[in-house]
Amino acid sequence: MDAVMDAMQGFGVSTTRYLQTNYQDAQGWFLWVSWAADLRNTFFIFFPLWFHLRSSVGIKLIWVAVIGDWLNLVFKWILFGERPYWWVHETAHYANGDRPHIEQYLMTCETGPGSPSGHAMGAAGVYYTLVTSILTIVTSKRKYGGKKSTNKEYLRAGLWTLFWGVQVCVCLSRVFIAAHFPHQVVAGVITGMIVAEALNRTQWIYSASMKKYFYTTLFLTSFAVGFYLILKAVGVDPLWTLPKAQKWCVRAEWVLLDSTPFTSLLRNMGTLFGLGLGLHSPLYTETKRSSSKSSKVGCVVGSLVLLHLFDSFKPPTHTAALFYLLSFCKSATVPLVAVSIVPYCVNGALSLKSKKGL
Repeated sequence: MDAVMDAMQGFGVSTTRYLQTNYQDAQGWFLWVSWAADLRNTFFIFFPLWFHLRSSVGIKLIWVAVIGDWLNLVFKWILFGERPYWWVHETAHYANGDRPHIEQYLMTCETGPGSPSGHAMGAAGVYYTLVTSILTIVTSKRKYGGKKSTNKEYLRAGLWTLFWGVQVCVCLSRVFIAAHFPHQVVAGVITGMIVAEALNRTQWIYSASMKKYFYTTLFLTSFAVGFYLILKAVGVDPLWTLPKAQKWCVRAEWVLLDSTPFTSLLRNMGTLFGLGLGLHSPLYTETKRSSSKSSKVGCVVGSLVLLHLFDSFKPPTHTAALFYLLSFCKSATVPLVAVSIVPYCVNGALSLKSKKGL
């Protein structure tokens, strides 16, 4: 088994080396793709945009992103996947003289295990959700004649082509920067699509009570922490990759606390809990009846601008416990702001304007 894994990972390093050698001019593109595929952009861009256009799609995006990334964390603790940027230095697969050199970049030095790829899994889940949701919206209108039915097929083909184009770019990007092996990104795409399809078939998430949001958040957090403690009790360190990242990353400042498994866990749990708070807030109850175009546009623009400013706040990293606590609170605030606070303010401003116009 070790020989098979060494062969697969050796092929992965060769692929990374090939991409870095022959497509160095595309470095900026690959780095941008890795940045764009981060789930942070789902929470700060896709969610506020889609929630105000069609709330069910926005809600589903959060659930897909959170459950997918939570499963990704559990899988990583089970599979013990290496990452190319440290494996190439430690493996006995190469003779010392034949050990290939691969470049590292700002986003290379992630600290968690590598399998499956979280970026590939997240991008697959999010874009699968968007494509299937758009197709469902178009199909549900039921107003197509022969010509328009053809247009629908063109739309379907175009959206799925875009979906697979995004997945290829994300996978190549993660391999290019030496953050993942090819088999890890493929596994990420497959598992991300499975999670998205499972939640496509789940209806209770759209009407979940605050109690259900609370208990779901508590269960997912408790399971992950409990699993971590069990691994520690049997002599397995779930954070075994952190020393490797610190040792082999070419620049110490590239090893970031916000790439650790617990940061991911608390970010996701905070986001899910914040969504529940927002949906069950009296502010949301008061404003959800408003469906005017001006209100929707104001909510989208207001949410995107406010969340962009809010994202510039970076929790201090000198104390891990404080960093994790503030990360949870920051993540919970994002959907709360987009779902309830911004719509309440926008609708209040529009109502005041209409009264002045009378």
